[in-house]
Amino acid sequence: MLEKTDSQIISQRDIVFQYVQQNPTQNSGLNSYFVEVRYAKDGKLTNISRTPSYPVLEGNVVSMPQLPSNAQITADMLGKPFTTSAKVVSLQTMSSNSSGTVPGTGTPDASGGAADGSGSTGSDGSSDQSANGADPGQSQQSSPDGQSSDASGSSQASGTPVTSSRKTLQAASAPWRVGVFQWEDKETGAYRGVVFIGLSLADQIDTINTLTRYCITVGIAIVLLGGSLSALIIQRTLDPLKRIEKTAAKIAAGDLSQRVPYAPENTEVGSLSASLNMMLTRIEQSFHEQEQTTAKMKRFVSDASHELRTPLAAIHGYAELYTMQRGMPGALERADESIAHIERSSQRMTVLVEDLLSLARLDEGRGIDMTQTVSLTTLVTDAVDDLHALDPQREVTRGTVAFEPSSDMTHPSTLGIEGDSMASITITGDASRLRQVVTNIVGNIHRYTPDDSPARVGLGVVAASITPEQLSRMPSNDESLRRFLEAAEVGHTMHTGTNYAVLRFEDHGPGVPAESRAQIFERFYTADPSRAREKGGTGLGLAIAQSVVKAHRGLICATETSGGGLTFTIMLPLGPVDANASSEVGAAAATGKNGGAAGSAKQARQTKRGKDGKGGKDGGKRGSWFSRSR
Repeated sequence: MLEKTDSQIISQRDIVFQYVQQNPTQNSGLNSYFVEVRYAKDGKLTNISRTPSYPVLEGNVVSMPQLPSNAQITADMLGKPFTTSAKVVSLQTMSSNSSGTVPGTGTPDASGGAADGSGSTGSDGSSDQSANGADPGQSQQSSPDGQSSDASGSSQASGTPVTSSRKTLQAASAPWRVGVFQWEDKETGAYRGVVFIGLSLADQIDTINTLTRYCITVGIAIVLLGGSLSALIIQRTLDPLKRIEKTAAKIAAGDLSQRVPYAPENTEVGSLSASLNMMLTRIEQSFHEQEQTTAKMKRFVSDASHELRTPLAAIHGYAELYTMQRGMPGALERADESIAHIERSSQRMTVLVEDLLSLARLDEGRGIDMTQTVSLTTLVTDAVDDLHALDPQREVTRGTVAFEPSSDMTHPSTLGIEGDSMASITITGDASRLRQVVTNIVGNIHRYTPDDSPARVGLGVVAASITPEQLSRMPSNDESLRRFLEAAEVGHTMHTGTNYAVLRFEDHGPGVPAESRAQIFERFYTADPSRAREKGGTGLGLAIAQSVVKAHRGLICATETSGGGLTFTIMLPLGPVDANASSEVGAAAATGKNGGAAGSAKQARQTKRGKDGKGGKDGGKRGSWFSRSR
């Protein structure tokens, strides 16, 4: 804005020179420019000056700039506008100062001075120093940029008091922008003096003040509006966090089923909600597993205490009986009977303690050697021979486990036993522990099924698209076997995944109810506690079998046999599927079948026996299936 004002002052220089040349005698008051002429004589400034133009404001108020004295004017100031303060006088004072006449002709001569060489004087008898705008009673000083202002800082001249509106006085007190120009005669080029041309900065200051007020008002409005919008946005953004806080409070109160409300996962809150829900799901699952483990441990301790107390009570009772009857006639026979009971009770307690020790070692990952090479075919053959020796009347057959893919939605994939011989399979593991697993299952068939009910044992290799780690973490139930069969169908089609040695033990005894099959692997679980001890088991056999199979990264589960009875299926990992060896595995399976006709005939005979009731319906001779075995 100052540059624009300076341009206006410089552009009006020639017009002002022409205006001064005409030597007007009276100010019109309609001009916004201030013009003062200081005449020179013999190349030097004199005390003669004239103010041909000055603005008159409302209420006859005149604003004039504080101008430097002749001695303060330097060559550097010429043509360069500067800012100076203002002094306010009344129009009456200006008229009285300019009413005096110059002696002589009253007009300046060609040299720029008066005809008689005297200067103009004011009506109050003051010198020309006061008429040219410089106050004799005030010292003048120059600003760093060549600007001049009075030392006292007063903006109102002494003399007649000025009375007007406050707005007019503020405009009159505004600083001035003044330019000093050297005045020369156009014809002769003679130095005639200097001309001060000034413009008041009142309009610029008023514009700046208006813009400042506008900017402050708009800025405050923007700040208030921005603050309100920010508070609203922050509140809306923090609403999900508040819901998370409420959910966390409910969870802290004990309700682990609570979940954080859903939010888009492409936002930070949504990603946090998804992570928290996943964490809460795992925490809830772990908490329920801990509760189940605690309940099982309590039940285990209670059952173990009960099982250990029974033989201890028998030993204590027969010992007291022997002490009481040793002096009576026939004491020797009664002593032998008491000692025999004590021996049986101690043997039962010894077996129970050994089984508990085995389970404890398996839980800790000890007591098992996974570096041995084990022939599963030999283990199963020995177990079948043992079952033949225990039950000569039982028909026990063997074959190869084969995977049968699903044909449609109503006929899902299954595992079957085909042929009359088993494939030769070797696995790396603990031979004694795996033999214990097979022995426990065969012993249960001997104890809990009729002597003349048939049994069938199979061994084969099945490829499944499931890792051993995933398989070993699955529970021992029907759903886990179904998932394994689904993975086997993928492995059978794509020839990828892991090869598993599959052992199946099928019997046609009374079986186990569906709601109890998943619990028979629990420790000391009894489906019929009143008759469990008659079979001589400890109730830990299947629990030990499950621990051993899981230690080999496998899975054991119990399902219902087609036609009635119970089937145990054991899956043990062998290694990754070799596409080149798939044909060899198929050939081995075909060899194990010994012709499809023979296997089909054998299956037909087995099914017929099941329908005739020879196996499953003749459960009166043996007790129902129990998991309390060893």
